Amino acid sequence: MILRLALGSLMARALTVGMTILAIALSVALFLGVEKVRTGAKASFADTISGTDLIVGARSGSVQLLLYSVFRIGNATNNLTWESYLDIANRPEVDWIVPISLGDSHRQFRVMGTSDAFFERYKYRAGQSLAVQDGLIMDDIFDAVIGADVAATLGYSVGDPIVVAHGLASFVEHDNQPFRVSGILEKTGTPVDRTVIVSLEAIEAIHVDWRSGAKIPGQTTPAEVIRQMTLEPQAVTAALVGVKSRLQVFGLQRAINEYPSEPLLAILPGVALQELWQIVGIAETALIAVSGMVVVTALIGMMATIFSSLNERRREMAIFRAMGARPRVILSLLVLEATVMAAIGAVLGLGLLYLGLVVAQPILDSAFGLWLPIDPPSLRELWVLLGVVAAGAIVSMVPALRAYRMSLADGMMVRI
Repeated sequence: MILRLALGSLMARALTVGMTILAIALSVALFLGVEKVRTGAKASFADTISGTDLIVGARSGSVQLLLYSVFRIGNATNNLTWESYLDIANRPEVDWIVPISLGDSHRQFRVMGTSDAFFERYKYRAGQSLAVQDGLIMDDIFDAVIGADVAATLGYSVGDPIVVAHGLASFVEHDNQPFRVSGILEKTGTPVDRTVIVSLEAIEAIHVDWRSGAKIPGQTTPAEVIRQMTLEPQAVTAALVGVKSRLQVFGLQRAINEYPSEPLLAILPGVALQELWQIVGIAETALIAVSGMVVVTALIGMMATIFSSLNERRREMAIFRAMGARPRVILSLLVLEATVMAAIGAVLGLGLLYLGLVVAQPILDSAFGLWLPIDPPSLRELWVLLGVVAAGAIVSMVPALRAYRMSLADGMMVRI
């Protein structure tokens, strides 16, 4: 009986009730959407590098080593000598090792020297491999493979020339040894998209005429002569390492951290990623708090709507009382109306969330590499929806108690 009265009352005020339900639905969709983006971003962040057991570099901090070796942010405090690299590569526990050499740039994009094994061993998003969108992997010493963002931002295509600058903020370019774009990688949503990849030999080749960080005046070695040289690096920035057995990871990590020839650091990528995520966790908390306040604002708006309708409904409440309805029936009616509005808004918000995911999922994946899975509502999301409905019932108690206290005489009073 009360439910039928509540539904009839809501239908009689369809426009106002509809706007209130829409506000609740949008706030719920925003809150759940932020939660989806948060978990999706965290998963994509953790999947920036997968399948790599250790990252090795000069001794510094684990987060710093992760930032410059994987995210291309910052610089190494020191390099890993080539002799130490070969020594680690020859250890019996090591299955594969990939060198990384950083330091130069091209129009604000980092240039990374590595081996062909990088394209085979680097994995992201739970084991996906790099794929070439156009062209081929480096075939010549002056070939370069560029990430999707580099190609899109600079408008490059296969065959275009690239001149590498010395350092990150240097105006000195290696213009006497230009590279050629041999391939463009598919979008990955990782720092690879913003990287120009060349061979280790190429890094040495463009520095043949350099000593102590400066170009030797008047010396220019022709490219044909450089191709005939034995271009073995003196040092690399870092190395990605895969072990033969996961049981050997900690033993190898300890051996590298205690390496006697030079101070080295070996980190577990997953552990370092968690440390880095904790650093940015304040922004994550702030984002959740803001979206939560939007839901609270919508519920307060619903309470204000109920309050504003009380004066218009005084005669209705008085008629109910005159027909024998007890005050608690009036209270229950208003609480039930608010609960129904909150429930419809929560369900509608969930529907808007999934509609938005269907539309935004391919866009976010192609533009930002952010994958938002379309899964059934999680237990956490169901608790959020239940909390919204419960909060709607609670906030409606304030206007419901006011209606409860209205006297029959006040309700029947005719105001001119």
